Amino acid sequence: MPKESFFKNRVRSIGYALKGMFLLVWTEASIQIQFVIALVMTAAGFYFEISPTEWILQLFAIGLVMGIESLNTAIEKICDYIQPEHDPKIGLIKDISAGAVMTVSIIASIIGLIIYVPKLL
Repeated sequence: MPKESFFKNRVRSIGYALKGMFLLVWTEASIQIQFVIALVMTAAGFYFEISPTEWILQLFAIGLVMGIESLNTAIEKICDYIQPEHDPKIGLIKDISAGAVMTVSIIASIIGLIIYVPKLL
């Protein structure tokens, strides 16, 4: 069997990643909420004409929150697959994963406040 080319393999990988992104947005409420917040903050960035540095910080914060939220969803799905019944150890894993989302969400909110509070005052 001939080995698949590097290029075809990368294209296929990108296709899987895009499929995963769309599945998350269409099926997971937590990602949908984060996506709406990202759209609102992007609109606010255009409205307030934030600086390039502020855009970098805002986009980094949005990407980090959505990326960690995606990982949290994946961890929860794996945990539910491995142990569908209630298990305190699985619960701890899920809590820690949710805590990671909370941590980056708080930092992203602080970044948003630093960018937008001066513009609102």
